[in-house]
Amino acid sequence: MSADTPLLPQVIDALEELKAQNITELDVRDVTSMADYMVIASGTSNRHVKALADNVVEAAKKAEHPPIGTEGEDTGEWILVDLGDVIVHLMLPATREFYDLERLWRNPDHHPNRDQQTDA
Repeated sequence: MSADTPLLPQVIDALEELKAQNITELDVRDVTSMADYMVIASGTSNRHVKALADNVVEAAKKAEHPPIGTEGEDTGEWILVDLGDVIVHLMLPATREFYDLERLWRNPDHHPNRDQQTDA
């Protein structure tokens, strides 16, 4: 595999291989310049979230596309793997529900604080 190999399918395969839950792919090319895609998935425990992150990192390295960085490995509640064009968020279900990144990135023009100010 080369650096030209599409990374998104390999990320999804790595997550499915370890039974990630509720895998969501978001195309954010029209929303931000920091990445083309965001992948959000849940793990059943801190250990599972960490294993998912490790598997994604391994798959990216095999594709000759090592991660730019990772955050959150110490707790395993929310781990971010930055692969450049693909950003992977791996979370416990409660954390995922609380931050609701899917809503945020699907509706980027919604700003709750600004909307409340204009309604007053």
